[in-house]
Amino acid sequence: MGQVQDRPHPAERDRRGRVARQAGRVLRAALAGALIAAPGFALSQALPESRFDAQKAWVALLKQVGFGPRVPGTAAHTKCAEWLVEELRQTCESVRFQPFEHRWSVDGRTYRMANILAEQNWKDAKVRVVVLAHWDSRPFADQDPDPANRRKPVLGASDGASGVAVVLELARVLKGRLKDVGVLYLLTDGEDLGPGIEEMLLGARHFAKNLPSPRPDYGVLLDMIGDKDLRVPIERYSYSQAPGLVNELYALAARAGLGKAFPKELGEWIIDDHVPLNEAGVPTIDLIDFTYEPWHTVRDTAEQCSPESLGKVGRLMELWLLREPAYRPPKNR
Repeated sequence: MGQVQDRPHPAERDRRGRVARQAGRVLRAALAGALIAAPGFALSQALPESRFDAQKAWVALLKQVGFGPRVPGTAAHTKCAEWLVEELRQTCESVRFQPFEHRWSVDGRTYRMANILAEQNWKDAKVRVVVLAHWDSRPFADQDPDPANRRKPVLGASDGASGVAVVLELARVLKGRLKDVGVLYLLTDGEDLGPGIEEMLLGARHFAKNLPSPRPDYGVLLDMIGDKDLRVPIERYSYSQAPGLVNELYALAARAGLGKAFPKELGEWIIDDHVPLNEAGVPTIDLIDFTYEPWHTVRDTAEQCSPESLGKVGRLMELWLLREPAYRPPKNR
């Protein structure tokens, strides 16, 4: 993932997280009222059947980390890209690379990277949603408590592979079931390159400058959602840019019995792949668990994650997309 705005040390993140949760509790009553009364959202509507298989998503997570760190310029990065395209071609009508290059300040070399775009029911849809996750992993564990580990690459089990795993399983279970909704699955590259934020979110920035036609109406980013103790509060930038979309998803989470994983309280301001899309006029929210302690450390492994967490996020997204999202972005974009 990207950064909290001032990139605090993990211990400081703990403290600020507690402050944010306290502030969130103060706002919870007001948020709950807004979420229950989400515009155009029929809470009485029966929930569709969920076919999301958490175990299949888990296998996809393990497959990615099995390649090793998916750092641009490595064999693991290339092999993972080939596998992702092969998987998406089994479930989507159109799959393509969106290549770009970046000259990295760390070594002065130019690296070739690529987003992966896969469409379901995109051309003829009434509502078009981009569901995105980043498929690369960080070149160095700069937040590791052990200085000896900080030059080692990150495996990125939750920070990278978890969101991609949910995307792959969503594509499988939604194949042939979408009606008026079209989905563009966007797997971004270069999200975690770094070292600073100016060299992160590279794939999302490239996509935002080169939006497809027809363009997305709005988007949902899945990042760091593999944590065993999943907790995804409302990311503040998301709420400031697309409150209607936040309201709709969190109301559905409560309706589906997922309220513990998706509490109705405000979390932190996080700079992530949703920011470039919002800046390009595509209202996009970030579903992210930033309480994940192994973030940007060598401990970001499958052992820190669980299939149950993938299932919670996947089920929410599946139900939301099948119900035809009621939220409509402003017309003057």
